[in-house]
Order: sequence, then structure tokens, then C-alpha cells
Amino acid sequence: MNSIDPIIWFFLFGLFAGAMKSELRLPSQIYDFVSMLLLLTIGLKGGIELANQPFATLLPQMALVVGMGFLLPLLVFPILKHVGKFNKADSASIAAHYGSVSVGTFAVAVAYMNTRNIEFEEHMALFVVLLEIPAILVGIVLAKGLSKDTQWSTVGHEVLLGKGVMFLLGGLFIGWLSGPSGVESISPLFFDLFKGILALFLLEMGLITASQLGSLKRYGLFLVIFGIVTPLIFSVIGTATGLALGLSIGGTAILATLFASASYIAVPAAMRISVPEANPTLSLTASLGITFPFNILLGIPLYHWLASSAQNILA
Repeated sequence: MNSIDPIIWFFLFGLFAGAMKSELRLPSQIYDFVSMLLLLTIGLKGGIELANQPFATLLPQMALVVGMGFLLPLLVFPILKHVGKFNKADSASIAAHYGSVSVGTFAVAVAYMNTRNIEFEEHMALFVVLLEIPAILVGIVLAKGLSKDTQWSTVGHEVLLGKGVMFLLGGLFIGWLSGPSGVESISPLFFDLFKGILALFLLEMGLITASQLGSLKRYGLFLVIFGIVTPLIFSVIGTATGLALGLSIGGTAILATLFASASYIAVPAAMRISVPEANPTLSLTASLGITFPFNILLGIPLYHWLASSAQNILA
């Protein structure tokens, strides 16, 4: 019991309270504030690391990660359409969710590594931003084709200027421009309180996850299997990508976690604008009701073991 990180207990507490139909809920303003701090902190950490190395050295890694962001949704789309028997719009929407990333899962992975003193490349936060966008574009094209009717300007505004991406990018630029010494004065709020902020975020995520569980009765066994098997397969791809990039064990494990995660913030907003005919309950049930809890309870330790084992084999 003591080996379980306290932040996971917060998630389980929220999950239990939600399943019991409790009135427990974070006020919306508090949840927005917690989310803002979480995103800014992740961005700041990535920006500080960017300040410590030449940006040009990251370009090959960035290019490969973006390429994988385009590939991942293409891998699962035919499975959703032909095996899951979902229509084209729903298949494209779910594929986009799984091709993108979960900032919450990334934050838990960072906390997991920090708690165990496992070193990793701090610029992984940059990959979070890079992986948000390609899957959304692929999902829209899969659903609509290259149509003149697609509101690309509206989609671009939602994707690039939405709160999540803006907070991440803002934190990255501030950390990059300020450097390690420049952010010392604000570190008590953003860095010292990181795990406490993450605990509150996961409490709310537990409550939201519980609200999605009822949908499983309607959408069946396929989503459960898909929501567990897909992150396992994508984590193997992420591990292979991390090894190809020469990342550390911790960095490889976090990249595997990013590949294994599924978006529940940026992608739903973009799909609502561009593919309104897609059923959002399907995507959120899979990404938030199944994959998110699987990843933070079992997946992250598994991906760390996978990364460690792979690197030991190659050593």
C-alpha cells in the first residue's frame, strides 16, 4: 500500500466518490486554476531545459515525433472502422484522440520519475505540444477528406490558440527566455507545489472518469479492449522511437507514455468544431474512462519497465 504514490490515491478517491454519486466536486474556477498551473509548470520545465541546449540539436527529434503524430491515428482508424464497426466520423474522432496526448498522464509520468529519482530529458514537454496537433489534422482529413467546407481557420485557432496549448507554449517560452536562474523567484508556486496541484487535478479527473463509466454499458466490450490494447501497442512504438532518438531510460519511458496516452481536452474541442457529427461520448469513454485510469494505475510503471528492459537488451 505504501508504495502507491499519494497522487494516485487522490485519483482513486475521486473515482470512488464519483461512482458513489457523491456531491463532491471541485468548483469550476478552482479546476481551471489547477489546470492552468499544471500546464504552465510543465511548459516552464521544458523551457528551462531548452535554454540549456542549442535548439538546433532538437530539430531531428522534433521532426520524428511530429511524423509519429501523423502516423499513430492512421494505424488505428481502419481497426475502429472495420473491426469496431464505427462509422467514418466516429472512427476518425477516436483515432485522433489516440494519436494525440494527455497532459494529465504526462504530468503523472513526470511525478513518477521524480519520486523515484529517475532522470529524463526535460524537453519532453516540447513533445507534448508537438503531438497535440498532427493527430487532429489527420482526424479531420479522415472524417471529411480535403474539403473546402472544412473551417481550417477556426480549427487552427482552436488548436493553436486554445487554452491548453497556449499555456504550454507560454510556459515553454517563458522558461526558455528566463533560464534556470530567472525562474527561481517563482519556483515555490510552480515547482514546489507541483505534486499538490497534480493531486487536486487527479481528484477531479477521478470524478470525471466515474461519470464516463456508465457509457461502457452502452458501447460494449470493444471499447474496453481497444482502450487497453491500443496504449500497450503504442507504448512499444514509443519505446522504439525513444531508443532511436537515443533518449535515457526515463525519457524513453515518458515518450512511451505520451504515445500510449489519449487526449481528452484539445482533441474533443477540435472535433466538436470540425466533425460535429461524431459522437463525443464514444471518444471520451475510451480515452478518459478506460485509457487514462489504465495508464496512471498500471501503464506508467509498465512503460518504465519496458524502456529499462529494452535499453538493457541493447546495452
